[in-house]
Amino acid sequence: MRLLPEDPVKRGRIQLLLLITVFLLPLVGSGLAYLFGWSTGQTSNYGELIEPRAAPQSVLGTLDGRTLRLDALQGKWVLLQFDAPACDARCERKLYTMRQVRKALGIDQARVERVWALTGEGRPASQLLDAIEGTQVLRASEPAFGAAFPARRDLRDHIFLIDPRGNLMMRFPPDPDPSRVIKDLQRLLRYSAVG
Repeated sequence: MRLLPEDPVKRGRIQLLLLITVFLLPLVGSGLAYLFGWSTGQTSNYGELIEPRAAPQSVLGTLDGRTLRLDALQGKWVLLQFDAPACDARCERKLYTMRQVRKALGIDQARVERVWALTGEGRPASQLLDAIEGTQVLRASEPAFGAAFPARRDLRDHIFLIDPRGNLMMRFPPDPDPSRVIKDLQRLLRYSAVG
């Protein structure tokens, strides 16, 4: 039983049509998926993109009594976490993750700042401050500052990412995987002409 006709012209036309069909099927399929909103629900980024909004520009206090506005860090990508000065093991892991992620960026590490926003009174241990040297440790002077950052459950669960224009854009899950955070940042830094 022959599937193709014996006539070489007809056989050639059918083969050409089959070849065209094979190449057009993915295009038609992706067009239909887009048109009807079909999605796998997966994204290529690890951090969760959040509705873009300007990060609050509250006045923050430094540990030595100076003040700083978050917009003073504009032009840099900012990794920001909220935690109490009596930093527990989870807090230390996030601080360590932010430090290691920044170091892993190599020549691009100067484009990234790290900020620890203190959520209570007191001063972090000096050994911890030495271990996270280069991290801006700030105290929010306005309670509404933390409320501007969307958290799933607890503000202290996440590391937030602020873009160089001062827009809050992403949050990483609790106990983030450093290698996946690095991939997200490398991708952003590669395609960003700002910061």
